[in-house]
Amino acid sequence: MTTTDIREGLVTFLEELTGAMGVPLKAVVHESGDVYRIDLEGDGGELLLSQRGEPLKALQHIVSTAFRRQLGEDRRVLVDCQHFRRDKDSELHQMAKFLADKAVRTGAPQEIGPLNAYERRIVHLAVAEEGASSESVGDAAVKTVIISPK
Repeated sequence: MTTTDIREGLVTFLEELTGAMGVPLKAVVHESGDVYRIDLEGDGGELLLSQRGEPLKALQHIVSTAFRRQLGEDRRVLVDCQHFRRDKDSELHQMAKFLADKAVRTGAPQEIGPLNAYERRIVHLAVAEEGASSESVGDAAVKTVIISPK
């Protein structure tokens, strides 16, 4: 399946799904390396942002599952609505950098979580930028990240 086919499939799938939910949103796909970032735009998008974005997370899971075969192992899809996820990701990145700096300054390990796999990835990358180390601990899909000085 070509990149264009995947892009068109993602747009059609999301626009039909949100329409069936009674929230007809426009899907705009931005491709960056191995990531398809889909921004949902339009009136009623707040519905996906209620309960701290849980409906958006559920939609993310549905899309990832539906397109798993087409995307393969090396490509991912991220669904966002009204820049909610982008803003949350930025906030998490800043918090991880702050905690990494604190761990380096004080020598005391810092803890952040519980986080899902996507959120942990953001934390691990931010911590590495600060010259600290990080480790995921816990069970199942939701784990805590321990940030320590190197």
